[in-house]
Amino acid sequence: MALDKWIAVLFLAICLIYGYAAFTYPLLPFERNMAFLPNTMPSVLSILGAGLSLMILLSPKPAGDAEGDVLGTIDLTKWRDYKVGQALGMVAAMVVYALALRPVGFIAATTLFLFGTSFILGERRWVRMAVAALAGALTVWLLVQEALGIFLRPLPWFLG
Repeated sequence: MALDKWIAVLFLAICLIYGYAAFTYPLLPFERNMAFLPNTMPSVLSILGAGLSLMILLSPKPAGDAEGDVLGTIDLTKWRDYKVGQALGMVAAMVVYALALRPVGFIAATTLFLFGTSFILGERRWVRMAVAALAGALTVWLLVQEALGIFLRPLPWFLG
């Protein structure tokens, strides 16, 4: 089985577990009559993810060219040609962001995350990166804080 099919099997398993957890989530009595339940979005995401992974699993194998190469396939023998360092850097940045979110505060952590990940991806215009990261972090914080009414600690723990 090709690598994309194995990834689809793994993704299908994750979606099924996530969907089971979402569908069996115990609702409080006042939540039962709400139009949008706490498990609505996770349920929809698990159904969409399972559907997409099934679509990949059930799709026919693409035909190759004269040499048997298929456009878009991953050749594991040439893994050094892929940007594995960037991918691992992005995963490391996500972990650091998740760990720094509470102590550093949402605005600073998100700004540093956006700035750092744009650097990892190859952007080198420092002023543009800083402005875009700060504008993005402030916009998301204001939308979550004001529109959704969810409190996100904007500043580090020692300032607020």
